[in-house]
This record gives sequence, structure tokens and C-alpha cells, in this order.
Amino acid sequence: MKKILTIIIVFSVLLSGCKTMNKQQKGTAIGATGGAALGAVVTKGSIWGILAGAAIGGTAGNLIGKKMDKQAKDLKQAIPTAQVERVNEGINVTFESGLMFPINSYAISESYKSDLTSAAEVFNKYPETNIVIEGHTDDTGSDEINMTLSQKRAEAVRDFFISKGVDANRLQAKWYGETQPKYPNTDEENRKKNRRVELAVVANEKMKQEAKEGKLEK
Repeated sequence: MKKILTIIIVFSVLLSGCKTMNKQQKGTAIGATGGAALGAVVTKGSIWGILAGAAIGGTAGNLIGKKMDKQAKDLKQAIPTAQVERVNEGINVTFESGLMFPINSYAISESYKSDLTSAAEVFNKYPETNIVIEGHTDDTGSDEINMTLSQKRAEAVRDFFISKGVDANRLQAKWYGETQPKYPNTDEENRKKNRRVELAVVANEKMKQEAKEGKLEK
């Protein structure tokens, strides 16, 4: 509890101080106050909220989790350049924007289309899941440019999946610019990690209902 209170207090102080700071100063302040503690504050983001909110728990949740284990395994084999992590009853996939897009561009690199094609093939293999696609940037550049770039990149990935046969009704694109860093923007290595496209793969309503009725195939 003390640790949580400390993080809240430190974060509150930063927020009040950030009103008079530029972006570089904000990043420096975060790094100086303890990356580990504040990293916990900025690490989760909306994807983790989506994955937490999609969980139904109990026996049904366990059945969904087993299906997601299989899909996560397939995704790891299909897209070794991405980070694939099982979270609750869903899957978090993180693509590094530096590999997927040329700098300051939302045109998917030709060299990366094969990876996204492989991901689409896995999604088509598991039609009972929905996919949320999120675009994120680091803190370099203006807020407006970052928000637009993250939007265009999320939409580009969504449209690419649709072109590969993934049902558009399963896909939702969101964008956050620089507002949801996974790591404090204190150096280029962290900024590289913050420039990303993330996916949340969750069960659709049909899959949830089948799980609740014990009819979900293993």
C-alpha cells in the first residue's frame, strides 16, 4: 500500500509540475524520480484495460484461456519480430513501428508485409476472436502530428488485415499519439519502444457464450 501511495504522490507532483515543463523536461523528470515506480504507471495503457475488461473468469474463462494459448502459440511462430504475450483471457501483440513503417510514414514497409500476412492467416484461423489495433508514438514532434501519425498507422494495419480476408467487423482501430508511453521518454531506446502498434485479441460474444455453456471446442 505504501508503494502505491508513493507512486500516486510522485505522479501527482509530476502532473502539477508538467504544466510548466516542455516535453524533454517532462521525460527527464520521470526518469529522475525512479523509472521502475513510474514505469508501472505508464506501462499498462488502454490495451491492458481492454484485456482486463474482456475477462469473464471461472470455468468459462479457463476454456477461453486454453483457446487463446493455442492462438498465441501460432502468433509467436507466425510473427517472430513481434512481442506476443498472453494476458488474462486474451493476447497482447506489440509491433515495433520502426520495423513496420519508414520513419514518419504510415505506409507499411514492403519487407514487413509478409509478417502481417502471417498474422492475418492466424486471425482467419481463429474467427471467434476480435482484434483492437492501437497506434502509439514517442514524444518527439508535435501533439497533433503524433496523434495523426498514430491514427494513420493503426488504420493502415487494420486495412491491411481486411485486405487479407480478416472480417472488418472483428477489427477496431484506436490511436493515442504520445499519450500512452510504455516507458519514460528519457532516451532513444525507450522512445523506440514507445513507437509501436499494439493489438488486443479477445473473445467475441459467440465464443464467450459457448464457453459459458461448456460447448467451446478445445
